[in-house]
Amino acid sequence: MKAVLLTGAAGFIGYHVAKRYLDAGRTVIGVDDLNDYYEVALKESRLSNLSSYSNFAFRKIDLADRSAMEDVFRAQAYDTVIHLGAQAGVRYSLENPHVYVKSNVEGFLHVLEGCRHNPVAHLLYASSSSVYGAVTQMPFSVHQNVDHPVSLYAATKKSNELLAHCYSHLYRIPCSGLRFFTVYGPWGRPDMALFLFTRAILAGEPIKVFANGQMMRDFTYIDDVVEGIVRLAEQPARSNPGWDSDVPDPGTSNAPYRVYNIGNHQPVQLLHLIEVLETCLGRKAQKEFLPLQPGDVPATYADVEDLSAATGYAPSTPIEVGVERFVRWYRDYYRV
Repeated sequence: MKAVLLTGAAGFIGYHVAKRYLDAGRTVIGVDDLNDYYEVALKESRLSNLSSYSNFAFRKIDLADRSAMEDVFRAQAYDTVIHLGAQAGVRYSLENPHVYVKSNVEGFLHVLEGCRHNPVAHLLYASSSSVYGAVTQMPFSVHQNVDHPVSLYAATKKSNELLAHCYSHLYRIPCSGLRFFTVYGPWGRPDMALFLFTRAILAGEPIKVFANGQMMRDFTYIDDVVEGIVRLAEQPARSNPGWDSDVPDPGTSNAPYRVYNIGNHQPVQLLHLIEVLETCLGRKAQKEFLPLQPGDVPATYADVEDLSAATGYAPSTPIEVGVERFVRWYRDYYRV
Protein backbone atom coordinates (compact mmCIF):
# COMPACT_ATOMS: atom_id res chain seq x y z
CA MET A 1 0.00 0.00 0.00
CA LYS A 2 1.08 3.59 -0.57
CA ALA A 3 2.14 5.83 2.31
CA VAL A 4 -0.21 7.73 4.61
CA LEU A 5 0.31 11.50 4.73
CA LEU A 6 -0.58 12.75 8.19
CA THR A 7 -0.58 16.44 9.11
CA GLY A 8 -0.47 17.39 12.78
CA ALA A 9 1.63 14.30 13.46
CA ALA A 10 3.13 15.74 16.64
CA GLY A 11 -0.29 16.72 17.96
CA PHE A 12 -2.46 14.75 20.37
CA ILE A 13 -4.73 12.91 17.94
CA GLY A 14 -2.13 12.86 15.17
CA TYR A 15 0.41 11.11 17.39
CA HIS A 16 -2.00 8.30 18.27
CA VAL A 17 -3.18 7.86 14.67
CA ALA A 18 0.42 7.72 13.44
CA LYS A 19 1.35 5.14 16.06
CA ARG A 20 -1.63 2.99 15.13
CA TYR A 21 -0.60 2.93 11.46
CA LEU A 22 3.09 2.43 12.24
CA ASP A 23 2.33 -0.52 14.51
CA ALA A 24 0.37 -2.02 11.61
CA GLY A 25 3.41 -1.69 9.34
CA ARG A 26 2.17 1.24 7.23
CA THR A 27 4.55 3.95 6.07
CA VAL A 28 3.61 7.33 7.55
CA ILE A 29 4.90 10.73 6.43
CA GLY A 30 4.23 13.16 9.27
CA VAL A 31 3.94 16.92 8.91
CA ASP A 32 3.90 19.40 11.79
CA ASP A 33 5.27 22.88 12.48
CA LEU A 34 5.80 22.26 16.23
CA ASN A 35 4.36 25.67 17.10
CA ASP A 36 4.36 26.94 20.68
CA TYR A 37 0.58 27.15 21.26
CA TYR A 38 1.30 24.73 24.10
CA GLU A 39 4.50 23.21 25.46
CA VAL A 40 6.73 22.20 22.56
CA ALA A 41 8.54 19.64 24.74
CA LEU A 42 5.38 17.50 24.82
CA LYS A 43 5.14 17.59 21.02
CA GLU A 44 8.82 16.69 20.76
CA SER A 45 8.31 13.73 23.12
CA ARG A 46 5.49 12.43 20.95
CA LEU A 47 7.62 12.90 17.87
CA SER A 48 10.57 11.15 19.50
CA ASN A 49 8.41 8.08 20.08
CA LEU A 50 7.26 8.07 16.46
CA SER A 51 10.80 8.56 15.15
CA SER A 52 11.84 5.23 16.66
CA TYR A 53 9.89 3.55 13.83
CA SER A 54 11.80 2.91 10.61
CA ASN A 55 8.58 3.38 8.61
CA PHE A 56 8.08 6.97 9.84
CA ALA A 57 9.45 10.12 8.24
CA PHE A 58 8.91 13.64 9.55
CA ARG A 59 8.75 16.99 7.77
CA LYS A 60 8.72 20.18 9.84
CA ILE A 61 6.43 22.37 7.76
CA ASP A 62 3.98 25.21 8.33
CA LEU A 63 0.74 24.27 6.55
CA ALA A 64 0.53 27.83 5.26
CA ASP A 65 3.85 27.38 3.40
CA ARG A 66 2.47 26.68 -0.06
CA SER A 67 5.78 25.70 -1.66
CA ALA A 68 6.73 23.29 1.11
CA MET A 69 3.32 21.62 1.00
CA GLU A 70 3.56 21.23 -2.77
CA ASP A 71 6.93 19.54 -2.31
CA VAL A 72 5.47 17.08 0.22
CA PHE A 73 2.79 16.00 -2.24
CA ARG A 74 5.24 15.77 -5.16
CA ALA A 75 7.78 13.74 -3.18
CA GLN A 76 5.77 10.52 -3.31
CA ALA A 77 2.34 9.02 -3.84
CA TYR A 78 -0.14 8.71 -0.97
CA ASP A 79 -3.03 6.31 -0.64
CA THR A 80 -4.62 8.22 2.23
CA VAL A 81 -4.25 11.80 3.49
CA ILE A 82 -5.35 12.46 7.07
CA HIS A 83 -5.35 16.17 7.80
CA LEU A 84 -5.32 16.78 11.56
CA GLY A 85 -2.99 19.79 11.63
CA ALA A 86 -4.71 23.00 12.71
CA GLN A 87 -4.64 25.85 15.18
CA ALA A 88 -6.78 24.52 18.02
CA GLY A 89 -8.65 26.23 20.84
CA VAL A 90 -11.96 28.07 21.03
CA ARG A 91 -10.97 30.81 23.49
CA TYR A 92 -7.57 31.43 21.89
CA SER A 93 -9.36 32.17 18.60
CA LEU A 94 -10.94 35.24 20.23
CA GLU A 95 -7.49 36.65 20.97
CA ASN A 96 -5.55 35.59 17.87
CA PRO A 97 -8.00 35.35 14.95
CA HIS A 98 -5.43 35.79 12.17
CA VAL A 99 -3.47 32.65 13.00
CA TYR A 100 -6.67 30.59 12.66
CA VAL A 101 -7.36 31.81 9.15
CA LYS A 102 -3.73 31.28 8.16
CA SER A 103 -3.45 27.74 9.53
CA ASN A 104 -7.00 26.38 9.34
CA VAL A 105 -8.19 27.95 6.10
CA GLU A 106 -5.11 28.72 4.01
CA GLY A 107 -3.32 25.62 5.30
CA PHE A 108 -6.28 23.40 4.44
CA LEU A 109 -6.44 24.91 0.95
CA HIS A 110 -2.86 23.72 0.38
CA VAL A 111 -3.85 20.20 1.44
CA LEU A 112 -6.82 20.24 -0.95
CA GLU A 113 -4.65 21.51 -3.80
CA GLY A 114 -2.16 18.74 -3.06
CA CYS A 115 -4.91 16.14 -3.35
CA ARG A 116 -6.20 17.78 -6.52
CA HIS A 117 -2.90 17.64 -8.37
CA ASN A 118 -1.71 14.37 -6.83
CA PRO A 119 -4.82 12.15 -6.64
CA VAL A 120 -5.41 10.16 -3.45
CA ALA A 121 -7.93 7.45 -2.63
CA HIS A 122 -9.32 9.29 0.40
CA LEU A 123 -8.86 12.60 2.20
CA LEU A 124 -9.99 12.69 5.83
CA TYR A 125 -9.81 15.98 7.69
CA ALA A 126 -10.50 17.18 11.23
CA SER A 127 -13.62 19.21 11.73
CA SER A 128 -15.07 19.76 15.21
CA SER A 129 -18.20 19.47 17.31
CA SER A 130 -17.90 23.25 17.69
CA VAL A 131 -19.44 23.69 14.23
CA TYR A 132 -22.85 23.00 15.79
CA GLY A 133 -22.56 26.41 17.47
CA ALA A 134 -25.96 27.82 18.34
CA VAL A 135 -27.78 24.56 17.55
CA THR A 136 -29.65 23.30 20.64
CA GLN A 137 -31.48 20.24 19.27
CA MET A 138 -29.56 17.21 20.55
CA PRO A 139 -28.04 14.80 19.92
CA PHE A 140 -26.16 16.71 17.24
CA SER A 141 -26.59 15.05 13.84
CA VAL A 142 -24.48 15.52 10.71
CA HIS A 143 -27.78 15.98 8.89
CA GLN A 144 -28.53 19.21 10.80
CA ASN A 145 -27.80 22.65 9.42
CA VAL A 146 -24.69 24.17 11.06
CA ASP A 147 -24.66 27.73 9.73
CA HIS A 148 -24.46 29.48 13.11
CA PRO A 149 -20.96 29.06 14.62
CA VAL A 150 -20.28 31.01 17.83
CA SER A 151 -16.46 31.20 17.69
CA LEU A 152 -13.92 31.93 14.98
CA TYR A 153 -12.40 28.48 15.56
CA ALA A 154 -15.78 26.92 14.77
CA ALA A 155 -16.15 29.14 11.69
CA THR A 156 -12.79 27.97 10.33
CA LYS A 157 -13.80 24.34 10.83
CA LYS A 158 -17.12 24.96 9.07
CA SER A 159 -15.16 26.60 6.25
CA ASN A 160 -13.07 23.41 5.98
CA GLU A 161 -16.23 21.42 5.35
CA LEU A 162 -17.35 23.91 2.68
CA LEU A 163 -13.96 23.89 0.95
CA ALA A 164 -13.83 20.10 1.05
CA HIS A 165 -17.27 19.88 -0.56
CA CYS A 166 -16.25 22.28 -3.29
CA TYR A 167 -13.12 20.26 -4.17
CA SER A 168 -15.02 17.00 -3.88
CA HIS A 169 -17.64 18.31 -6.31
CA LEU A 170 -15.20 19.85 -8.80
CA TYR A 171 -12.44 17.25 -8.78
CA ARG A 172 -14.23 14.15 -7.40
CA ILE A 173 -11.85 13.89 -4.43
CA PRO A 174 -13.36 11.52 -1.83
CA CYS A 175 -13.51 13.72 1.30
CA SER A 176 -14.65 12.78 4.80
CA GLY A 177 -14.99 15.41 7.53
CA LEU A 178 -14.52 14.23 11.12
CA ARG A 179 -16.34 16.17 13.82
CA PHE A 180 -14.49 15.30 17.02
CA PHE A 181 -16.18 15.65 20.40
CA THR A 182 -13.94 16.70 23.35
CA VAL A 183 -11.13 14.19 22.90
CA TYR A 184 -9.08 13.25 25.98
CA GLY A 185 -6.56 10.65 27.12
CA PRO A 186 -2.80 9.98 27.47
CA TRP A 187 -0.52 12.44 25.62
CA GLY A 188 -3.42 14.92 25.57
CA ARG A 189 -3.41 18.67 25.06
CA PRO A 190 -2.37 20.83 28.05
CA ASP A 191 -4.98 23.47 27.19
CA MET A 192 -7.88 21.04 27.68
CA ALA A 193 -9.91 20.92 30.90
CA LEU A 194 -8.81 17.48 32.10
CA PHE A 195 -5.14 18.38 31.73
CA LEU A 196 -5.58 21.78 33.39
CA PHE A 197 -7.58 20.30 36.27
CA THR A 198 -5.06 17.54 36.91
CA ARG A 199 -2.12 19.91 36.94
CA ALA A 200 -3.86 22.35 39.30
CA ILE A 201 -5.18 19.74 41.74
CA LEU A 202 -1.77 18.09 42.09
CA ALA A 203 -0.22 21.53 42.68
CA GLY A 204 -2.82 22.40 45.32
CA GLU A 205 -4.18 25.24 43.20
CA PRO A 206 -7.84 26.10 42.50
CA ILE A 207 -9.44 25.01 39.22
CA LYS A 208 -11.62 27.27 37.08
CA VAL A 209 -15.03 25.64 36.63
CA PHE A 210 -16.91 27.39 33.84
CA ALA A 211 -20.70 27.48 33.50
CA ASN A 212 -20.70 26.75 37.25
CA GLY A 213 -19.89 23.14 36.40
CA GLN A 214 -23.24 22.57 34.70
CA MET A 215 -21.97 22.32 31.11
CA MET A 216 -22.21 18.90 29.47
CA ARG A 217 -19.52 17.47 27.23
CA ASP A 218 -19.41 14.33 25.12
CA PHE A 219 -15.94 13.34 26.39
CA THR A 220 -14.43 10.89 23.89
CA TYR A 221 -11.44 8.70 24.72
CA ILE A 222 -8.52 8.90 22.31
CA ASP A 223 -8.46 5.17 21.44
CA ASP A 224 -12.10 5.39 20.35
CA VAL A 225 -11.31 8.36 18.13
CA VAL A 226 -8.38 6.56 16.51
CA GLU A 227 -10.50 3.47 15.88
CA GLY A 228 -13.12 5.61 14.17
CA ILE A 229 -10.54 7.36 11.98
CA VAL A 230 -8.78 4.16 10.91
CA ARG A 231 -12.05 2.42 10.06
CA LEU A 232 -13.37 5.40 8.10
CA ALA A 233 -10.08 5.68 6.20
CA GLU A 234 -10.89 2.32 4.62
CA GLN A 235 -14.32 3.60 3.53
CA PRO A 236 -13.66 6.35 0.94
CA ALA A 237 -16.50 8.83 0.78
CA ARG A 238 -19.10 8.10 -1.89
CA SER A 239 -21.83 10.18 -3.40
CA ASN A 240 -25.33 9.72 -2.03
CA PRO A 241 -27.52 8.54 -4.94
CA GLY A 242 -30.61 9.71 -3.06
CA TRP A 243 -29.33 13.24 -2.46
CA ASP A 244 -32.07 15.73 -3.31
CA SER A 245 -31.06 19.26 -4.32
CA ASP A 246 -34.53 20.51 -3.39
CA VAL A 247 -34.03 19.26 0.18
CA PRO A 248 -30.22 19.15 0.51
CA ASP A 249 -28.78 16.89 3.20
CA PRO A 250 -25.82 18.69 4.87
CA GLY A 251 -24.10 15.43 5.83
CA THR A 252 -23.91 13.90 2.34
CA SER A 253 -23.84 15.06 -1.27
CA ASN A 254 -24.06 14.04 -4.90
CA ALA A 255 -20.27 14.48 -4.71
CA PRO A 256 -18.06 11.90 -2.92
CA TYR A 257 -18.35 13.84 0.33
CA ARG A 258 -19.36 12.78 3.84
CA VAL A 259 -19.32 14.19 7.37
CA TYR A 260 -19.16 12.06 10.53
CA ASN A 261 -19.48 12.69 14.25
CA ILE A 262 -16.88 10.88 16.35
CA GLY A 263 -18.13 11.17 19.91
CA ASN A 264 -18.93 8.99 22.91
CA HIS A 265 -22.67 9.79 22.57
CA GLN A 266 -22.94 9.86 26.39
CA PRO A 267 -22.63 13.47 27.63
CA VAL A 268 -21.05 13.96 31.06
CA GLN A 269 -21.56 16.96 33.33
CA LEU A 270 -18.36 18.87 34.06
CA LEU A 271 -18.85 18.45 37.82
CA HIS A 272 -19.01 14.67 37.38
CA LEU A 273 -15.76 14.71 35.39
CA ILE A 274 -14.17 16.55 38.31
CA GLU A 275 -15.53 14.00 40.78
CA VAL A 276 -14.05 11.14 38.74
CA LEU A 277 -10.73 12.96 38.52
CA GLU A 278 -10.69 13.58 42.29
CA THR A 279 -11.20 9.87 42.87
CA CYS A 280 -8.36 8.93 40.50
CA LEU A 281 -5.99 11.48 42.03
CA GLY A 282 -7.02 10.82 45.62
CA ARG A 283 -7.35 14.57 46.18
CA LYS A 284 -10.15 17.11 46.35
CA ALA A 285 -10.25 20.08 44.02
CA GLN A 286 -10.55 23.71 45.10
CA LYS A 287 -13.20 25.04 42.74
CA GLU A 288 -13.58 28.58 41.42
CA PHE A 289 -17.01 28.75 39.77
CA LEU A 290 -17.28 31.03 36.74
CA PRO A 291 -19.95 31.75 34.08
CA LEU A 292 -19.95 30.28 30.56
CA GLN A 293 -17.17 31.88 28.54
CA PRO A 294 -17.60 33.64 25.16
CA GLY A 295 -17.43 31.12 22.33
CA ASP A 296 -18.31 28.16 24.57
CA VAL A 297 -21.55 26.18 24.26
CA PRO A 298 -23.51 24.71 27.21
CA ALA A 299 -23.60 21.14 25.90
CA THR A 300 -22.37 18.74 23.21
CA TYR A 301 -23.88 15.37 22.38
CA ALA A 302 -23.01 13.28 19.31
CA ASP A 303 -25.35 11.27 17.16
CA VAL A 304 -23.02 8.58 15.76
CA GLU A 305 -25.49 6.62 13.63
CA ASP A 306 -23.65 7.47 10.40
CA LEU A 307 -20.31 6.41 11.87
CA SER A 308 -21.82 3.13 13.03
CA ALA A 309 -23.51 2.51 9.69
CA ALA A 310 -20.26 3.09 7.78
CA THR A 311 -17.88 1.19 10.07
CA GLY A 312 -19.90 -0.98 12.46
CA TYR A 313 -18.23 0.91 15.32
CA ALA A 314 -19.19 3.49 17.94
CA PRO A 315 -17.04 4.96 20.75
CA SER A 316 -17.87 3.49 24.17
CA THR A 317 -15.03 3.97 26.70
CA PRO A 318 -16.58 5.08 30.05
CA ILE A 319 -15.28 8.33 31.53
CA GLU A 320 -14.13 6.46 34.65
CA VAL A 321 -11.86 4.20 32.57
CA GLY A 322 -10.50 6.94 30.34
CA VAL A 323 -9.70 9.38 33.16
CA GLU A 324 -7.91 6.69 35.16
CA ARG A 325 -5.70 5.91 32.14
CA PHE A 326 -4.97 9.60 31.63
CA VAL A 327 -4.00 10.10 35.26
CA ARG A 328 -1.72 7.08 35.14
CA TRP A 329 0.04 8.50 32.06
CA TYR A 330 0.22 12.01 33.55
CA ARG A 331 1.88 10.82 36.75
CA ASP A 332 4.36 8.75 34.77
CA TYR A 333 5.23 11.41 32.17
CA TYR A 334 5.58 14.31 34.64
CA ARG A 335 6.95 12.07 37.41
CA VAL A 336 4.32 13.31 39.89
